[in-house]
Amino acid sequence: MPDDPTPPTPAGPPPAIELRVLSALALRALYRLDLATASDLVGARMPEFFTTEGWLWRWRLHQIEADPDSAHWYVRAAVAVAPDDAAAPSLVVGHAGFHGPPDAGTIEIGYTVVPALRGRGYGHGIVAALLAEAAREANVRIVRASISPTNAASLALVQRAGFVQVGEQWDDEDGLELVFERPVVLVE
Repeated sequence: MPDDPTPPTPAGPPPAIELRVLSALALRALYRLDLATASDLVGARMPEFFTTEGWLWRWRLHQIEADPDSAHWYVRAAVAVAPDDAAAPSLVVGHAGFHGPPDAGTIEIGYTVVPALRGRGYGHGIVAALLAEAAREANVRIVRASISPTNAASLALVQRAGFVQVGEQWDDEDGLELVFERPVVLVE
């Protein structure tokens, strides 16, 4: 039986996405490959895929330890919540967050959907949740996303979400990235 459940493709829109902050304790558990503890701390089942992201958990943990006041910006579990079925287990469908606190009114988003769950609309839900969170911050005016030109799914996703390409940049780890931005729309 696979560790990453592959639910049937939904007929309607994907379940709502709830972003749950990954605490230092949860990040330590993930880095130790202790999915059970991390799942308990987040309140949703962590996918086996998260065992391949050790570099990310270690990096974000160091950031949080260096600047605890900024911890809420960095990384969250993206949890699909079925609003019509409270008994349904919550499923972590990816991770998302910001690259750090806002800088001169701009904040950059980052997100990953569990590979086995891609193509089901979860990415759209994750980006919508990140945009809503950014809009709740008074000092955020622009949201940015930097994407590899070979990542067709993510390019299409941000364009559907109203982002416009404003340039490109070279990332020492990821290579060429196209830079997209959009204004924050206040959520009331």
